[in-house]
Amino acid sequence: MVTARRALVRRPSPHLADGLLTHLERTPVDADLALAQWQGYVDALHAEGWETVEVPPAPEHPDSAFVEDTVVMYGDAAVLARPGAPERAGEVAGTEGVLRDLGYRVVAITGPGTLDGGDVLKHDGVVWVGLNGGPGGRTNADGIAQLADHLAPQGARVETVPLSRALHLKSAVTALPDGTVVGWDPVVDDPGVWASYEPVPEEPGAHVVVLDERTVLMSSAAPLTAASYEARGLRVVAVDIGEFEKLEGCVTCLSVRLRHTP
Repeated sequence: MVTARRALVRRPSPHLADGLLTHLERTPVDADLALAQWQGYVDALHAEGWETVEVPPAPEHPDSAFVEDTVVMYGDAAVLARPGAPERAGEVAGTEGVLRDLGYRVVAITGPGTLDGGDVLKHDGVVWVGLNGGPGGRTNADGIAQLADHLAPQGARVETVPLSRALHLKSAVTALPDGTVVGWDPVVDDPGVWASYEPVPEEPGAHVVVLDERTVLMSSAAPLTAASYEARGLRVVAVDIGEFEKLEGCVTCLSVRLRHTP
């Protein structure tokens, strides 16, 4: 394998406004503005030297722009998700086809296991997976066990993290390039899971996409957090994804980074 700077993306459905909601009240979503914001997100990746690969659109699936939930990548392995919301099951096939064409080794979570990619946070050989046993939980214990089996040959250590206040684990926390886990305290069940954890002052600031060892992409709705990241020496690329945030989406949901080419 060689290092790559490539990411999967999927353009939003015209029915985005009908997407599932768990923790937020429904508010109007402008599909045209969402498409423009999605294009701005893609353009930001391109400007940072990332190539994007579009998964075929799935207009019949309102949540399909949140492509992160369809797969977990680890080296040359693509672990196809089995969404915890049955309405989203049809989103996986398009991602599978693209990854097979690109030459990745494809395996899958099977029933009764469920797994959403948004529940999976990876850093330096550790894979944390959010488990929410309550209403709206998307990933179950069987899905986590299957993921651990699929990643064990590559030396990954899978750890389960309690989750009850956010849709996905990465709705609550993500990791900076140095491994510091950042989170929005009101939705983090147990910050003690991580040896290095720091709270952020704004909820969207807890969501970063690491583009390289000193650059993160994040929402423009968290200027105080962006300033704190810049103060620690990071370069911030801010994008407006406000229409997706109305549907519990964040910057991580809109892409899947393919850091290695098989």
